[in-house]
Amino acid sequence: MNSLHQLDYVVFSLYLILVGSYGYWVFQRDKTKNSTTKGFFLAEGSLTWWAIGASLIASNISAEHFIGMSGSGFAIGLAISSYEWMSAATLIVVAVFFIPIYLKNKIYTMPQLLSLRYNDTVATIMAVFWLLLYVFINLTSILYLGSLALETITGLQFEYCMGALAIFAILITLGGMKVIGYTDVIQVVVLILGGLATTYLALNMVSDKFGGEGVFDGLSLLKTKADDHFHMIFSKGDKYYYELPGLSILIGGMWINNLNYWGCNQYIVQRALGADLKTARSGIIFAAFLKLLIPLICVIPGIAAYVLYNNGSLQQEMVDINGIVKPDHAYPSLMNLLPMGLKGLAFAALTAAIVASLASKCNSIATIFSLDIYKKILNKDATERNTVLVGRYAVWVSFAIALLVTPQLRHLEQAYQFIQEYSNYITPGAFALFSLGLFWKKTTSNAAIIAAVLTLPLSLLFKMLPEWIGIEPIPFLDRTLWVYVILVVLMVTVSLMEGRKKEETKGLAIDSSMFKVSDSFVVVSVLICGVLAALYTVFW
Repeated sequence: MNSLHQLDYVVFSLYLILVGSYGYWVFQRDKTKNSTTKGFFLAEGSLTWWAIGASLIASNISAEHFIGMSGSGFAIGLAISSYEWMSAATLIVVAVFFIPIYLKNKIYTMPQLLSLRYNDTVATIMAVFWLLLYVFINLTSILYLGSLALETITGLQFEYCMGALAIFAILITLGGMKVIGYTDVIQVVVLILGGLATTYLALNMVSDKFGGEGVFDGLSLLKTKADDHFHMIFSKGDKYYYELPGLSILIGGMWINNLNYWGCNQYIVQRALGADLKTARSGIIFAAFLKLLIPLICVIPGIAAYVLYNNGSLQQEMVDINGIVKPDHAYPSLMNLLPMGLKGLAFAALTAAIVASLASKCNSIATIFSLDIYKKILNKDATERNTVLVGRYAVWVSFAIALLVTPQLRHLEQAYQFIQEYSNYITPGAFALFSLGLFWKKTTSNAAIIAAVLTLPLSLLFKMLPEWIGIEPIPFLDRTLWVYVILVVLMVTVSLMEGRKKEETKGLAIDSSMFKVSDSFVVVSVLICGVLAALYTVFW
């Protein structure tokens, strides 16, 4: 039944009241600080390690995970979990090598770092790229998937769902980073509890379907009934090799994708930029641990829906009006089967994930536009108050654009793969700029400009060239790796040919002591890597 019971509305209303009241209290407590750029955009460095870790997960986990990743779980299987599990390993690398450099150099935004390391031209080019990506890919895809889910669960029109999500996210975003960061703690607790409720239901349904007893029998039956959905590495020739191309998951393009996302991405890194190094690292390693758990609440329900559908259940729920199976219907279909009360909790969890992610991305849009476009180019004499005000206007404008574009995404089959592929058009260039800029002092500004300008054309060329010459398409993760390698070679060549001019010696403050980590950090990191090794060994 596509509707909520009265008890579900009570549970959902309690969630709204809790988040709204807590956010308002945080905002009022530090109202004066929210009028400064550091206070509004970075929370004055006041976020604790657990708030940073929770906010990292809340900003990352959204409708594309609950809906899109479950849809990919239905279609592809457990292999889609590589995005989550490899992220855990990536976060360790980011905590050790990237965050110390950012904090040492007092970085607010990623374009600011590029300006400091290269020049304003490089920074502006990438700022424009990021703004386009965040508005036209990130905001729109989250609004689309979130609205699709809410439409399926409540029966409300898609457009009404879009508007409601946008308004809720705008209110959270206008409170500034501190409101976002601390309300994200509540959001993460709610999304995990609600996600576990849906997973519990799905596994119980599988267990009941085949005469098992309880969720553990359901998990075992999943492996038996859908063995082809429990392999992490696809061989060439597999129908899903294009999405997850073999060993590229472990040693290839996935690393470029994840290191860029977690280490060079404004709306992710921004959570840690205002903290001290110990707090930032503790928050990041906490997020890495939580990443190991995400497939349990995002992928397993999709596989369960696949098993149920193949055995006579969810026949109406998994198809659209034309009778075509839509993998992205998996999670909403399962949620509709939850008992009253729990359905309200799962609905609150989904809403929490959507709103938290929308707020974090829009805060970063406002940050980049205000500090790297408005204050640096349009009005260099802007006051702190005016800069924050422009940031708030940017929130409204970006959501207005996203609301116009979002309905165009309704034809997608697997939205999660759409997000990954189209985000990766600028990933190779962005990561080339950062990796060489941070760790190779000889990289010149002209080399960086070449990489920034060529990343989109090269990515498009690798996308279209196979079709032009009649060969198999290149998996987008492989394409990401190849474009990255080409850009790095070009940057190194140009830099060596140019030489480093004396007036270009500006760079980043770096010393080896920055990369030392505590014993506790090492222990947790080894534990996470051990779990990853075990998972890939079992499900290879």
